[in-house]
Amino acid sequence: MTLVSRSPLHPVQTAIYRRLTGDAPLLDMATGGVHDQVPEGTPKPYVRIGDHLSTPDNDLTSYGREIVATLHVWTEARGNQQGQAIAARIVELLDHQAAALSVLLTGHRVVSIRCEFDQALPDPNPQVRHHIIRFRIKTAQEEAT
Repeated sequence: MTLVSRSPLHPVQTAIYRRLTGDAPLLDMATGGVHDQVPEGTPKPYVRIGDHLSTPDNDLTSYGREIVATLHVWTEARGNQQGQAIAARIVELLDHQAAALSVLLTGHRVVSIRCEFDQALPDPNPQVRHHIIRFRIKTAQEEAT
């Protein structure tokens, strides 16, 4: 059987979305929800699944990708405490949780997922706080049966 390379980007993003939206404690904190495209007027705090960078991570017999995925937490809280709590929950749900993400995928499996950083940034609007969380994800393509 010949394996044809298929992109895991959408399946991985979907798995991240399902993992985050399936967690009641996170949704209790991020009351504006989890979004890919944030609807106009969405109340803060919310999480946005942001940009990615994908590079081949193939070996002699299989296709894989290394994906750098960025998530954003937006709040209107004074200080960073609320955003840090939401970011910490996201890290708890995703960091080193390859098996939990893999069960949500079809055609691919997550080999590893590691949090690279969580950064709080000031926003030009002093009422808004922005936290960025970046993950490095390695995937392997499953053989079709």
